[in-house]
Amino acid sequence: MANITRRIGLSLGADICWPICYEALMKQLDLKLSIGGDTISIEVERVYIEPFDLNQDCQYDVVIDRLTHWFQVSREWIKKAILVNDLYVYNNPWSIQSMEKHTSYAALLRLGFQVPETWMIPPKEYAASADLQSTLDKYAKLFDLGDVGDKIGYPLYMKPYDGGAWVGVTAINNREELHDAYNKSGTRVMNLQKGVVPSDAFVRCVGLGPQFRFVNYDPGAALHDRYQMDYDFLPADQAQRLADTTLVINAFFGWDFNSCEGMRQHGNWHLIDFANACPDSQVTALHYHFPWLIKANLRWSIFCAATDRKMNTDLDWHEYFAIADQDIPFEEKLAGYVKLARRRFDVDAFEDFCATHLSELDEVAYDFFASEIMHDAIRQKVTSLFPVQEIDTFTELFWNRVQEWRRIEGSGS
Repeated sequence: MANITRRIGLSLGADICWPICYEALMKQLDLKLSIGGDTISIEVERVYIEPFDLNQDCQYDVVIDRLTHWFQVSREWIKKAILVNDLYVYNNPWSIQSMEKHTSYAALLRLGFQVPETWMIPPKEYAASADLQSTLDKYAKLFDLGDVGDKIGYPLYMKPYDGGAWVGVTAINNREELHDAYNKSGTRVMNLQKGVVPSDAFVRCVGLGPQFRFVNYDPGAALHDRYQMDYDFLPADQAQRLADTTLVINAFFGWDFNSCEGMRQHGNWHLIDFANACPDSQVTALHYHFPWLIKANLRWSIFCAATDRKMNTDLDWHEYFAIADQDIPFEEKLAGYVKLARRRFDVDAFEDFCATHLSELDEVAYDFFASEIMHDAIRQKVTSLFPVQEIDTFTELFWNRVQEWRRIEGSGS
């Protein structure tokens, strides 16, 4: 019988609005959880970048990480804290570092998911190195890029094998455009991927632990309009398929927070992007969907901290491959993958925990998202991104979209 404090660290970059809301809601919840005879409280702190001794203690039980995918010092501190101090962190840093989009395409093909035909091509240019020229002279096989494009078929997309945020992604409709895009690609290593044409839906499924949000997504729109404001727009069976797919992907790679993009063609979902180390979390992108993210983040992080969840760095791919190699329909394989994924995320225990300990979150969040703290968090983020003459306009735009969430979903989600 003891009073125990569990600490959650926020490892942040340019994040402004979501940490403000996360911290404020955690303070309002003021949790005192009775678990196993102990009383557990939760504290939240922001993680600072500083020199560290590999032998030093880690003051956190859980870290919500937004830096590992690009900031080396934080990445190495997190790796050290997992290995030495048993830290639990959102997303396995070794997996995030190595499982770029190319790897995720290959893995999902191995498991039998529908991924559009995808090739990798050597880069147009190379960074100079001592052995580069002799290697290329001996082993670089000349190839006809146009022939590769013809084999894949148009339209297709050229995209960096490890990229994000749509950087370097080019839609290509013919040989001339393919050569032009390749000539401009520099030293980037590129995938070519067949376009899913025609398609009648483009959905981004955000997964945070065993929680999911389905969003109609328009990559051609301005950033503040890419996440459409639809709600409950998918038939139940298709929503379940996307949720199962996202759960399996995240369990397979050891990711707590990731988004999966799929395009629907003739009723089937083709997976085009599902390795996102740092998913959108800002109100200026998510707007209507922002409250869902904050609530999902609170639930999963509190569960992980309160139950002293352990980091599992073993990915156990052999269990998935044993299912993939069976001569059974894909639906049966998927059911097997889902069983493994649910075990990894302790789904039943998580759902019981939320029902027992976090039943008041919906009511507290409903009031919070109409608060001045919420309004100020929006304004701070807008101020960091928009010209001064647009601050008022966009602050009110995003505020009104959050209030629309409260009106439609807030009292019952």
